[in-house]
Amino acid sequence: MIQVAVVGSERCDDRLYRIAYDVGRLLAERGCIVVNGGLGGVMEASSAGAKLKGGLTVGVIPSDRKEDANQYTDVVIVTDMGHARNVIIAQSCDAMIAVGGGYGTISEMAIALKLGKRVVAIEPEVVLPNLIIAENAEEAVEKALEGLL
Repeated sequence: MIQVAVVGSERCDDRLYRIAYDVGRLLAERGCIVVNGGLGGVMEASSAGAKLKGGLTVGVIPSDRKEDANQYTDVVIVTDMGHARNVIIAQSCDAMIAVGGGYGTISEMAIALKLGKRVVAIEPEVVLPNLIIAENAEEAVEKALEGLL
């Protein structure tokens, strides 16, 4: 199965939450596993959207407590690594979709790009070389899965 990371801020507005929710839903409809940081905001939204369609969600959490994962996470990977867990997320995905986000999201995108992964972003704070920009959830999922299905 294809694993797509959905990354973004733990604190996001309702509009970005809805976009991330739609990304998760659309990925699950395509049979993809949603991988994220397992916390709130964009991570929670993408997991909730995936769960709506019966998708499998994996949260790679920064702490040492499984209980810190959001309620929509099926598989919790406890790292106790803080931001270093971003490398695990980038390594574990076949493609990545970023929804907004700050420094943590930028680091995840940069690592994935360095690894040669396809990275698509909706409203990124920074546009990195080889980053693919999408206008909405549908376009992001299409671009992320291009060549993978």
